[in-house]
Amino acid sequence: MDDPICPLCGRPIPPEAKQSLHHLVPKLKGGKGGPVVLLHQICHNEIHATLTEAELAREFSTIEALKAHPRLEKFIRWVAKRPPGFHSKTPGGRRKR
Repeated sequence: MDDPICPLCGRPIPPEAKQSLHHLVPKLKGGKGGPVVLLHQICHNEIHATLTEAELAREFSTIEALKAHPRLEKFIRWVAKRPPGFHSKTPGGRRKR
């Protein structure tokens, strides 16, 4: 079976890679039970370091919208050159909720 593909960066997610589920609409903003996508942990961390829960719920509740965000666009170009299992600490913390 092929590894799942991260919808944000387009790289495969091998079983040993750090990974997590991202709620397209944050749980705190009514997304509990809503659609989720499997992402590399580094991609998921970057989303939450870039956007607040309110911004995610309001304007960035699709992969297409996330990919169009200027900071995430730059991150995707950078991480796409890394191996599928690559992980590093995300600079900065989570944005406030």
